Amino acid sequence: MLLLNVSAVLDREKDIQEVDTEIEVMKELDDEGTSYAILSHRWGTEVNYGEMTGLATMEARKRNKVRERDGYQKIIRSCQQAEKDGYSWLWIDTCCIDKRSSAELSEAINSMYRWYRNAQRCYVYLGDVDESAFPTEQDFSRFDRSNGWPEWFSRGWTLQELIAPKEVEFFNKNWVSIGTKHDLTSTLEDITRIPEEVLNDGQVLNTNPRRRPCVARVMSWAADRKTKRVEDRAYSLLGLFGVNMPLLYGEGSKAFQRLQLQIIRVSSDHSIFAWNPKGLLRRHGSVLADDPSCFLGCHDIKREYDFVDSLGAYMRQDILGWAIDQVKFMLLRWRAHSLQLSRWDVTNMGIQVTLPVLRSRYLPRYFFRAILPCRDRYGNLITLDLESSGDSVCKRSHVALHYNGFPEFRSLYLHFSQDVQYFDLRLDDRRTSWYGFTRCGTFPREITGDIVKFSSDGHTLMVLVYANNATRSRFAVGLRRDPNRVWAHIFCDECPVNQEVWSSWVGFAAQAYDILWNAPLYEYNTRDIHLPRSICHARIVHTGRKSGSTDVMIDIEQCPGCCDPRGYDHICMMKYGPHGLMVHISWN
Repeated sequence: MLLLNVSAVLDREKDIQEVDTEIEVMKELDDEGTSYAILSHRWGTEVNYGEMTGLATMEARKRNKVRERDGYQKIIRSCQQAEKDGYSWLWIDTCCIDKRSSAELSEAINSMYRWYRNAQRCYVYLGDVDESAFPTEQDFSRFDRSNGWPEWFSRGWTLQELIAPKEVEFFNKNWVSIGTKHDLTSTLEDITRIPEEVLNDGQVLNTNPRRRPCVARVMSWAADRKTKRVEDRAYSLLGLFGVNMPLLYGEGSKAFQRLQLQIIRVSSDHSIFAWNPKGLLRRHGSVLADDPSCFLGCHDIKREYDFVDSLGAYMRQDILGWAIDQVKFMLLRWRAHSLQLSRWDVTNMGIQVTLPVLRSRYLPRYFFRAILPCRDRYGNLITLDLESSGDSVCKRSHVALHYNGFPEFRSLYLHFSQDVQYFDLRLDDRRTSWYGFTRCGTFPREITGDIVKFSSDGHTLMVLVYANNATRSRFAVGLRRDPNRVWAHIFCDECPVNQEVWSSWVGFAAQAYDILWNAPLYEYNTRDIHLPRSICHARIVHTGRKSGSTDVMIDIEQCPGCCDPRGYDHICMMKYGPHGLMVHISWN
């Protein structure tokens, strides 16, 4: 690694006019056998490698401009602190990497965690802290852009720079020491959610799996951190997981997919699939997360090493409603103890894993629930909802399905491609206007014309609202796209007396969206509904097209007079529940 010669840098600064232009301010040394300090900081107007090594030979005006930068003053103050502490060598990422060389940049990023770990002391410069004491409480008035804490805690690269070094000392804007990692461990845990055990000894991440935090938990520490380049959200985590990979700036979010695949190749930690624990991200498709933010809320997840006993307890829960078959349970125990559970392969068909699986009661060919050897903060085993998609299975957002039967170990190919596919659905709702109904809008996003576009990254439900102000009637149509089929639902209610139908449509759409998202896909098969306080039926008709998209016609027709409107609606409401009337059809 290239290290700054502390005395050479300070001597040059004392008399920059008369300094020997041949003086070497940097030297290539071995990090394992050299005593050195290292700087961690938030970037600003910095000085790069070429400017630092060529400062003495610069034209005076240009040289003075470089020396006036905050980044240069940071280098000088760091060198002064290192000299005071007895260190002859110092490493700073801004000027000790020749970023003109892609090979040198790649080597530095893949080695950076080790360099911080081997440093005798790490100086953390908090340029937005004026006080002579470390902030111990969130202050959004001072740090509004970084969750109430100094900005250093919001950056991606500084995560490993906090964990890896043995000794960390914090400095304020004026280079006054305001505490050490050892003294501030409790506060640092509150800020970062990193356990004290890890803060006190970063080597915990390289110990045996039973002591090391699980993958999901480590990812959660980076969930709300930011980097300037998208790829750096992945590259900044290489050292934390002890993996290496080539840098490909320009690949975007695929860098994080490569990181996860690299972790899978050296680990059998199933928590890597446990992202989105609260189901807030309504996505389906790849079992791999898009970025670290998907692991928000995973800081309490733990691996389960007594998986067999935990499965037994899981099966005794009321959700299964089955007495345990001892023969099957012994077989399950044997499979759980076998190497199949910990053996993973990354193939062209997907990530091959073996897991205990429950089948859907009504759609067993399509929907599964895999049980992971991981626990959430409440001690419950974490499950993974899956859907069959050809030869592989996709992760899907939670859906209201019932699972039953005895878990069986199955070899699965988990889909991990993050290429987004788009599907078009063409609407024909012209006939709704014949009876005074108008499309108020769509939720959660607007559509262009009569084309509803679905994508495989999670935009799988769209709600359209139709209203008739004259009769104060309205209904919502939910269109949902899964990998293999389209589902349609109708939801209706009566508009509150004190509201205009049009003015309240957004709230109605949001209500319908939440209800329809959680609606079971197998319970309803009525094709039309009677609208309250009217003589109209709303219905859905569909036809497929060879082009790959689907036509859907939303139709209004007059009731033939065979039922009393209020009575018909009341019967349907009683049959389908208190939230409103929902119907659906499905097709391939």
